[in-house]
Amino acid sequence: MRFMKKLIVVILIFVSCSARSQFLVEMLDTTHNEKKGLYLNLKKSDHIKFSGYMQPQFQVATAKGIDSYSGGDFPANVNNRFMLRRGRIRIDYEGYTDNNKPSLQFVFQFDGTERGVAIRDFWGRVYENKFEMFAFTAGMFARPFGYEINFSSSDRESPERGRVSQMFMRTERDLGAMVTLEDRKKSNWFHYLKVDAGFFNGQGLTSPADFDSYKDFIARAAMKPFPVSKNVSLSAGLSFFQGGFIQTNKAVYEMATVNGVNIFTVDSSESNIGKKAPRRYRGADAQVKMKHGWGSTELRGEYWFGTQSSTKNNTETPALPVNEPHYIRKFDAVFFYIVQDIVNDKNQLVFKFDWYDPNTAIKGSDIGKAGTNFTQADIKYNTYGLGYLHHFNDNLKLVLWYDHVKNESTSLTGYTSDIDDDVFTCRLQFRF
Repeated sequence: MRFMKKLIVVILIFVSCSARSQFLVEMLDTTHNEKKGLYLNLKKSDHIKFSGYMQPQFQVATAKGIDSYSGGDFPANVNNRFMLRRGRIRIDYEGYTDNNKPSLQFVFQFDGTERGVAIRDFWGRVYENKFEMFAFTAGMFARPFGYEINFSSSDRESPERGRVSQMFMRTERDLGAMVTLEDRKKSNWFHYLKVDAGFFNGQGLTSPADFDSYKDFIARAAMKPFPVSKNVSLSAGLSFFQGGFIQTNKAVYEMATVNGVNIFTVDSSESNIGKKAPRRYRGADAQVKMKHGWGSTELRGEYWFGTQSSTKNNTETPALPVNEPHYIRKFDAVFFYIVQDIVNDKNQLVFKFDWYDPNTAIKGSDIGKAGTNFTQADIKYNTYGLGYLHHFNDNLKLVLWYDHVKNESTSLTGYTSDIDDDVFTCRLQFRF
């Protein structure tokens, strides 16, 4: 019986958040010798925190078997489905020095759905405490590029991230090492600045292992929410990505102007094999939050542009070596949010605009013309998202969301007009 009582106490403490864990430890009666030993063992885990969330959802598409970035493609004969979009459990450990300064952090997070179980985060961070300005992170963690990439799926209003971030940085994480500059003393304006910079394999969780020796350098300089006035705060960031992957095919297609017409031209030099297919992205983002009598209004904008290398029929970053011609395209993309509280933060209306143009050198009417080598991978997409969120409490949230996806009209068979590929999502999020 005594053993069972101790076991119950241990379980309660380890599945609680850190604050609750601390409370339970302090509530133990250490004047009793038998309980005093248990207290000392539990004290070692004071800074362990368990958290998690689950997102079961029902979706309806306007046609069967559509390609979709609203939770993945629909099977050929399916236009509605139940799915467990995410099921995350995360464990954090935080270590402190004798004078209560952070010394290290360790994080492990996995995702479990009907499609299987996979690691999402597995990293450690070491803090420097002489200047209280630097930290070093290594392992599997989110790439420090842009705002939406690092915005947790449990907090983000839209069910999914933008199309371009899903295509270029699927699963958001990668294996690498990063240095962070951030003033933890908060003694002057400098503590509003945060800079992350690191090197990463490039393939992230989409590949079982790195397949070349090229590494991606990624950096972001950000201003944390700054109080412009009593009711207005502003934050912003600049992002930099310089990388690429090995070319395994000698044929490389790039844009050129021939007789006044923009087309893909090919370079088939043998020396192309082994070179780096470029991935060069630049980004800028800003967020403004305004408080008023109707709750608050938040505006978020993010712009990406640069160069992406992929294949003829796809602009996603390859997960494995691709022994087919490489296509290099100039792209740009935009994410824009309007988040409006309705009287209070329990009810929110959200509008999102997501624009991805994979080939900025051409127009839709050019795609499909003979001799241009343009395909469906060069088509621009605009996604208009509209949603209602209701927060029942801190642990339960309802999301009702509709994505209207519009592709540009082209001369390509099957894409001469807008494809019927809208998706409605009804989601419940359980969180602890």
